[in-house]
Amino acid sequence: MQLSMHLPISFPKEAYEYGRRSSGEIHGVVLTKPHMVELILDLAGYAQDRDLARMRLLEPACGHGAFLVPAIGRLMTAAKAARVKPDKLADCVRAFDIDEEHVAITHAAVVETLRLHGADDKTAARLAQTWVRQGDFLLAPAQGTFDAVVGNPPYIRIEQIAPALQAEYHARYQSIYDRADLYVAFIERGLDLLGPRGVLAFVCADRWTLNRYGAPLRRLVAEKYHVQSYVDLHQASPSESEVSAYPAIFSIGRQSTGPVMVARMATGAPAECEAIRAAVRGGRRHGADTVEFCPTWFEGDAPWIVTSPEQSETLRLLQTKFAPIEHGGLAHVGIGVATGCDQVFIVGKDADIESERLVPLVMRDDIERGHIRDAGRFVINTFRDEGGLVDLHDYPKLARYLKAHAPAIRKRHVAKKAPASWFRTIDRVYPKLVGTPKLLIPDIAGANEVVFDQGRFHPHHNLYFVTSDHWDLEVLGGLLSSRVALFFVWSYAVKMRGGYLRFQAQYLRRIRLPPPEGLPAPLCAKIKKAFRSRVFANLDGLSLQAYGLAELPAFDFVDTRGRQRGDPHRPGAQTPLMTTW
Repeated sequence: MQLSMHLPISFPKEAYEYGRRSSGEIHGVVLTKPHMVELILDLAGYAQDRDLARMRLLEPACGHGAFLVPAIGRLMTAAKAARVKPDKLADCVRAFDIDEEHVAITHAAVVETLRLHGADDKTAARLAQTWVRQGDFLLAPAQGTFDAVVGNPPYIRIEQIAPALQAEYHARYQSIYDRADLYVAFIERGLDLLGPRGVLAFVCADRWTLNRYGAPLRRLVAEKYHVQSYVDLHQASPSESEVSAYPAIFSIGRQSTGPVMVARMATGAPAECEAIRAAVRGGRRHGADTVEFCPTWFEGDAPWIVTSPEQSETLRLLQTKFAPIEHGGLAHVGIGVATGCDQVFIVGKDADIESERLVPLVMRDDIERGHIRDAGRFVINTFRDEGGLVDLHDYPKLARYLKAHAPAIRKRHVAKKAPASWFRTIDRVYPKLVGTPKLLIPDIAGANEVVFDQGRFHPHHNLYFVTSDHWDLEVLGGLLSSRVALFFVWSYAVKMRGGYLRFQAQYLRRIRLPPPEGLPAPLCAKIKKAFRSRVFANLDGLSLQAYGLAELPAFDFVDTRGRQRGDPHRPGAQTPLMTTW
């Protein structure tokens, strides 16, 4: 793929697995709603009552021109008011997209927009060619600075990109950390290209504001830039079609503009956008009920926990009084085994494989109403107890089975990365974990669905587990099943569509607990009983006692604790509790 004459490095087309995901699309193009685009342009300060002919705008992943066309409309209106001819605007706009088809579509849309605003055909074609360029924004050399950077960057995990291209991105961008999404690099590069008074305004998945992989970018923002506004879109979609990633709108500038405007949209309707735009123009006096102005923002790489004042105060109180779950080695949080090819490595008890190579497995689907159903699943253990892979010559049945499935196994990234160990699972299997009592917690759930395994199974990677030599695990399970523990996870975790949360280790480790030795024996006995019987209303009340709280502030979640999956109308199910601003 010939990228662009502006690029210092060229990569083959196959390296760009995200090539057709520009402008935030997951499959094809996802167009940001027009009224959302207008709001984002306002947040970037790209308003047509300004002298836009003297400003520069950048769109790093233009897609089909959802941002670019309205921005050019504003530019042409402002230029006409300032009596600046279209042929003098060549340096006002730059846009990139990796996909040739997207660039062609945007070229045509830009030409049509310029014609509607009075530009002749020759000028329109020349400006479109100058403004919209096919290439990789993350590799293109800098061409000056910009006053406004706007858009919806692509969402794609960095490990899904070809290794050589990954290495080049890693070398250039400090924000690419852990299993980061590529959009963090788009944010970093966009910020770096801001002029002295420039502002970046993106609609983007909000995971980087909370997740571990977003820590370097959050620190960069805290040290060198100023957050100007943050709009929570958990209840609203900014796109014309549904996507699974929860987005937010944020604007970040070189200069501080005072208090940070924080807003939350319920529907994403035009009226809501207009209310926030009024707040942008008029400040506190014109803010809607869903708009607040925060005098300070988060420091360092701290997660951006954008909640109500009552929620923030309660969270700070709990953080001050209690230690994290793993503090002092009182407990350990882990994740189950990932194989990279479950259809091969997970088998039934009748599999023609040496029995000592089979380890009993529990998966998410095996948990119902707080109980573990033995589905007769086993995961193949390709590791020796002391570490390293087994010698297949010692296990002829296993060798024969793996050889029969070699084509599927070798397709995995872990096998391509280390061909000599092609038959290993992604994670090591630990047979000793089977006999260890543990609490199991599903990764994605509506609430904290904690289950006690007395020591029968090895968890699959869609289950997290908690072990402890200091806690009575049923008491700990009761606390982790309560709304207090859920409040911690809700505060930090990425919210999914349908009100579901990600119960990942990085969030579970942020749960704070009272010291086990400080809990009265009668209270522990009641918690244990309520956990065994799964009476969650009792657990919620008992946990408040354990934490010394009178109540918790309301927060929005769908309580699925104890409910059989797929049975949303089971008696006793609670309706969502909605946060108010």
